[in-house]
Amino acid sequence: MRVAVFSTKPYDRDFLTAANADGRHELALLEPRLSVETATLARGADAVCAFVNDDLGAPVLEQLAGAGVRVVALRSAGYNHVDVANAAKLGLIVVRVPEYSPYAVAEHSVGLMLALNRKIHRAHNRVREHNFALTGLLGFDLHGRTVGVVGTGKIGVCVARIMTGFGCRVLASDPYPNADALAAGVEYVPLETLLAQSHVVTLHCPLTPETHHLIDEERIRQMRPGVMLINTSRGALVDTRAVIKGLKNGRIGHLGLDVYEEETDLFFEDLSDQMLRDDDFSRLSTFPNVLITGHQAFFTEEALHNIAATTIANLTAVERDGPDGVTGPARVC
Repeated sequence: MRVAVFSTKPYDRDFLTAANADGRHELALLEPRLSVETATLARGADAVCAFVNDDLGAPVLEQLAGAGVRVVALRSAGYNHVDVANAAKLGLIVVRVPEYSPYAVAEHSVGLMLALNRKIHRAHNRVREHNFALTGLLGFDLHGRTVGVVGTGKIGVCVARIMTGFGCRVLASDPYPNADALAAGVEYVPLETLLAQSHVVTLHCPLTPETHHLIDEERIRQMRPGVMLINTSRGALVDTRAVIKGLKNGRIGHLGLDVYEEETDLFFEDLSDQMLRDDDFSRLSTFPNVLITGHQAFFTEEALHNIAATTIANLTAVERDGPDGVTGPARVC
């Protein structure tokens, strides 16, 4: 199968090439993101392989289908950037990587908690400047605190297990309680209760119309004053301007983000020689109690290996068995 692979970085090339070691698929590894302007690069391909910030809206899908593309292989679990209804109408097969390493994202989430709490990022900068004063670096014991996990899929359950290991009380909110979470000692409560009682709130749910701006001004008002908020799921779960307001009035005491709702033109690129035009992101960056990473929670050797292996396996299954070659959670439409 001829595959146009968009948004490739050196690490994508390494892992995808290794996963395709038998040479079954002809991979055209393209650096540009998939968009209306770049969709023509897929001409002559049977499939496109896309990442989280590629544009898979109706106009792009129509171009791809018109160019003869019949498969869209996502290198991600989430597919909120895909117009699934239009893909189905166009006869496009959309497949994804339903899981790659829940430990990678869970451990990064906890890393943000620890760094924010103990102000490790600020302490590191001080020591580099030979400033060994401790004033302003006071943290708190996580042991005995309450952590609220919003969304208890595989990643949420991993976070819950880690935090119970710290000696935390773990509350959870999810419309579908998970037996593994219950076995780990998690207590399911309504979201309002979780927000009111948790010292740390960490988000691990998919982006859907129902969860868009799940954390808005009203929900922030329901939180415990000085709460730590962590988001490693999807940027649009959080209303950025509401969070900025919450930081300014002290309702949010710490904020850790690995995703951002307008990240498409920022993340995965080196913009160090440019002025950022996103005023909200620039404002967030000025707070000393905010720590932002550039969508790297997934970025471990194990995760990249699994993403590449599953992507190639999905392509092989479709090529070998047609539209019914991929079933279960890996098949979107």
